[in-house]
Amino acid sequence: MSILVIAEHDNASLKAATLNTVAAAAKIGGEIHILVAGHNCAAAAAAAAKVAGVAKVQLADSALYADQTAENLAALIVGLAKGYSHVLAPATSNGKNILPRVAAALDVAQISEIVAVDSPDTFVRPIYAGNALATVKSADAIKVITVRTTGFDAVAAEGGSAATENVAAGADLGQCKFVGRELSKSERPELSAAKVIVSGGRGMGSGENYHKLLEPLADKLGAALGASRAAVDAGFVPNDYQVGQTGKIVAPQLYFAIGISGAIQHLAGMKDSKVIVAINKDPDAPIFQVADYGLVGDLFAVVPELVAELG
Repeated sequence: MSILVIAEHDNASLKAATLNTVAAAAKIGGEIHILVAGHNCAAAAAAAAKVAGVAKVQLADSALYADQTAENLAALIVGLAKGYSHVLAPATSNGKNILPRVAAALDVAQISEIVAVDSPDTFVRPIYAGNALATVKSADAIKVITVRTTGFDAVAAEGGSAATENVAAGADLGQCKFVGRELSKSERPELSAAKVIVSGGRGMGSGENYHKLLEPLADKLGAALGASRAAVDAGFVPNDYQVGQTGKIVAPQLYFAIGISGAIQHLAGMKDSKVIVAINKDPDAPIFQVADYGLVGDLFAVVPELVAELG
């Protein structure tokens, strides 16, 4: 039994989500291979070869995969998949775009966002916005799976010595054309990988208040900034700040929920955080049901005091 993990990378380095996905593959058992498909991505392949527990790196280095469009990548993966019992990818925007195409082409059912492995054919995944867990058993010859990265501790990025094998690029399907990419740049940690997150909700009142109150706190803690859907919909911050079922799923060491009521949609994205601190003036807010520490008070007074105490 061998497992193919689709690497998430930027052609220069591996994204952290790949290490969590390898951890899920290790729980399944068997020989683990990583596919690095991109252009001028030898550095990413070298990083993949060092990942603990990886036996082989499949390197598809071609201009065809420079922008990692889902159509061409899916075709490449389908061609490789028949040699594997499992194909895994992180449940990121990229993984969710590619793997359903692979599953459809292979005529198998995709198993989405697993958080635990019971056996090589049985997996646990959240349903109903994370309010219930379903145990799914698959009889498919090739199991196509996305991995919720917060469900698995990352394997070590160093310590492996996998062999690298070159894979021939497929044909250009010509189904789409990459036009451009607009990336938000920030000196703060990436939200999905941050160890500390400071999130604000509707209770912030405005985008001006959000930045004036939460940025100093995030600076003190070296934290990423997040937001509830209500804050995003109100235009306080861009949608790439959104934490929740339709935003980013996070599980930092420390999560501040400030002015966030705790709707199910938001809880689904952050309730696996190791320590949750909630600040809200409503003592009956649902967020206090999942918080490790709760402070009932006016956030406009409490947050500046907290920043001052942090020095």
